[in-house]
Amino acid sequence: MKTAKDYLEEANAQVERIPAEEAIKKHGSGALFVDVRDSAAIAKTGTIAGALRAPRGFIEFMADPESQFHEPRLAKDAEIYLVCGAGGQAALAGKTLKEMGFQNVTNIGGVPQWKEAGGPMED
Repeated sequence: MKTAKDYLEEANAQVERIPAEEAIKKHGSGALFVDVRDSAAIAKTGTIAGALRAPRGFIEFMADPESQFHEPRLAKDAEIYLVCGAGGQAALAGKTLKEMGFQNVTNIGGVPQWKEAGGPMED
């Protein structure tokens, strides 16, 4: 039987994580930033400027071109940077995207680290 820790360890092994400072350099370069938190969490803290809001529980539908909920910016060849509250949900969402055939998926941890590093934010 798997635990949450097991799932997280697998995700962290498959999805590269970089510091917020490094990710900030990619902002505005055409890369897609995706916040996988729910709307209530985003409403409390704001999110990365221009980030796609794709809740972790819905990301499969948004990432699947066959789904009626497909988000065209979630393209298999896109350079994707995932963020959440602390990095766990981003890692798990990244593992899912990789399993769906996305190649260039990176975990940038939590919004607090992004904000602290001076990354651009929006409400």
